[in-house]
Amino acid sequence: SGIPFNPADAGCNFEEGLCNFYQDQKDSPGWSRVKVKRNVYRTGDHTTGLGHYLLANTKFTSQPGYIGRLYGPTLPGNLQFCLRFYYALYGFFKMSGTLAVYIFEENHMVQEKIWSVLDSSKGVWTQAEISFKKPMPCKVVFVSWCKSFWDCGLVALDDVSLSLGSCQAADLLPPNPGECTFEKDECMFTQKKRGRGSWHRSRGQTPTSYTGPKGDHTTGVGYYMYIEASNMVYGQRAYLVSRPLRGTSGKLCLTFFYHMYGAGTGLLSVYLKKEGDDEDIPLWRRTGEQSISWLRGLIEYESDRNYQIIFEAIRGVSIRSDTAIDDVLFQAGPCLEVEEIQFSSGYPDSLNEIEF
Repeated sequence: SGIPFNPADAGCNFEEGLCNFYQDQKDSPGWSRVKVKRNVYRTGDHTTGLGHYLLANTKFTSQPGYIGRLYGPTLPGNLQFCLRFYYALYGFFKMSGTLAVYIFEENHMVQEKIWSVLDSSKGVWTQAEISFKKPMPCKVVFVSWCKSFWDCGLVALDDVSLSLGSCQAADLLPPNPGECTFEKDECMFTQKKRGRGSWHRSRGQTPTSYTGPKGDHTTGVGYYMYIEASNMVYGQRAYLVSRPLRGTSGKLCLTFFYHMYGAGTGLLSVYLKKEGDDEDIPLWRRTGEQSISWLRGLIEYESDRNYQIIFEAIRGVSIRSDTAIDDVLFQAGPCLEVEEIQFSSGYPDSLNEIEF
């Protein structure tokens, strides 16, 4: 009967290495595991914005048709699989075909293309998902391709995962009750008041150049919540308030992704409001421009009474201060990782007195 197949063994977020992926030594230079120093010009990895991912075509060769192949582990035959991964493309003139996925059947030495890029926004992490089933054992192969020396860019790959069943069936599962991706609506969140100074649910780029995300964090083509700074004045606040959540005796963990890019970016804060208390407890804060990419926020907190979580965004000094959040997840138990808590405020105290 052998060892049962675990789909988790066929995925990787590349934080600790290549997991069970490998490269053929003939295909130099191939894929490199990289970590980008976070700044406002370069996107970080998809997982947290601060970790590792794979980059192909980093060492240019003068041979046209340069190819880098990344092989996954052997998968058993006759099972239905759903493969999901995130990719980002940089520097190509023509995007189509620069990244493709093949299925390699070892018994027959046959490679069959099952997916390739047709078009893509430059530098945005985008999700792809592919359902496949093969009668014989096979491997997934990610292939990056430069058509010529003159049209060769970078291909980034991150967060590869494999699950049993087709992707459509996987999508029918109800979302985690404590999770909000903003794809269908604002989920568990409401606004104190709607108007010019409120949070907006949006997709794609925000209207003002040099601020805001290019796409959502979940898939690159979905929805997120953001404040539109050009509708607001300096110091104006927008509140996104969760529905009442059940208190518990142990630790709780909140994770979310935030996007703070723009020269005039203001403040993003997270507060805990316990039932019966007048004062909100500050849990987390970021001030000013952080990165051109989505970054992960991680907060561990406790509340033995019912409570609400409040996201507060304060508009900064210029219209280039759009601030966005996405993929909010509430979990029972302590956070598995720890993030340093920053309460640095680069603003004068007078800003805290402005109320709208």
